Amino acid sequence: MWEKDQNIYEIKEIRTRSCVYFGCGAINKINDIAKEFKTKGFDKIIVMSGKNAYKSTGAWNVVEKALLSNGIKYVNYDKVTPNPTTQTIDEAANIAREFGANAVITIGGGSPTDAGKSVAILLKYPDKTAANLFEFTFTPNEAAPVVAINLTHGTGSETNRLAVATILEKNYKPAIAYDCIYPLYAIDDPELMTGLSPKQTRYVSIDAVNHVVEAATTTLSSPYTITLAREVIELVSKYLPKAIKNPDDLEARYFLCYAAMMGGVCFDNGLLHYTHALEHPLSAVKPDFSHGLGLAILLPAVIRNIYSAKSNTLAYILEPIVEGLKADPSDANKAANGVYEWLKSVDVPNKLKDEGFTGDDIDKLTELVFTTPSLDGLLAIAPTKATKEAVAAMYKESL
Repeated sequence: MWEKDQNIYEIKEIRTRSCVYFGCGAINKINDIAKEFKTKGFDKIIVMSGKNAYKSTGAWNVVEKALLSNGIKYVNYDKVTPNPTTQTIDEAANIAREFGANAVITIGGGSPTDAGKSVAILLKYPDKTAANLFEFTFTPNEAAPVVAINLTHGTGSETNRLAVATILEKNYKPAIAYDCIYPLYAIDDPELMTGLSPKQTRYVSIDAVNHVVEAATTTLSSPYTITLAREVIELVSKYLPKAIKNPDDLEARYFLCYAAMMGGVCFDNGLLHYTHALEHPLSAVKPDFSHGLGLAILLPAVIRNIYSAKSNTLAYILEPIVEGLKADPSDANKAANGVYEWLKSVDVPNKLKDEGFTGDDIDKLTELVFTTPSLDGLLAIAPTKATKEAVAAMYKESL
């Protein structure tokens, strides 16, 4: 019960590769950031957001006031959608270049943050496109400064060096990871998250759970990622039901936000493997498909696949949601079924067939796992051999 000693209204500085201002009311730190940016000459900013949340949460009122009061000019690009596309990123980058932007502020969940990171790179490489970036035709080593104001307790993108975008015409959804796109500052304010819909509340926290399950079981995992994974799963198992029951429960949002932030740090260190490699084709083929929901659907099958290779780790980190697991490959079914029961307990019983996928899609999805740029890197660090047969079997089990 260490959580009871925490004052959720006290703003903490959490140092990762970014400086994270964490706590209820942390949005007000944007004024200090704006003052610093002005003194350093970052006086023209593009603000990346979706259509509504940046305003409905109240974040924009605070951000705009801070920019104006510090003499910083801005242009707002508010067309970022879930699963942002390279076309969106190019459009925003062109607007930013024409405006003369020399820094980026993102307001939103993973999608505006990822799109903003990508624009930050393209500001330093005006002859390049988002497709160039996500098809790896060049390797960036610099980007404009990024401030990430987070509105969800899920992706952890505000704390790491990763970004994702969809190349629509190829059904590709690659991921990039470059040190130059660590946000300089991040703001995690749970008061901005109470307006998340019930579905998104579930999906984003399940995203955080997936991050740590994968990061703790890649071939790059470490004691650090395993420790973080256990804590994230414990916090989500405890506080997600409370946030579902009462969306205005700030204590629940606070600890879910903390869990998601740790999840971002966790997969920044251990990276990811099957669940994300298999989900990216799903939301590339169906851009309106929720990333977190796709991860939830795939997770039991992935756990069944990897349990034999990582039974000690999985028995330990999954204990808060699946009690009594043995560190033995024979408990693979118990682990997978237990995770599915937990997903059902938070009202996410979905299967791929519920979302419009059929057995006829498996071959195409499997092919995309092996042809989408960057996903081979995830497969290469999976704890079991990543064959097309194994991937197809996980998709089939998830139907």
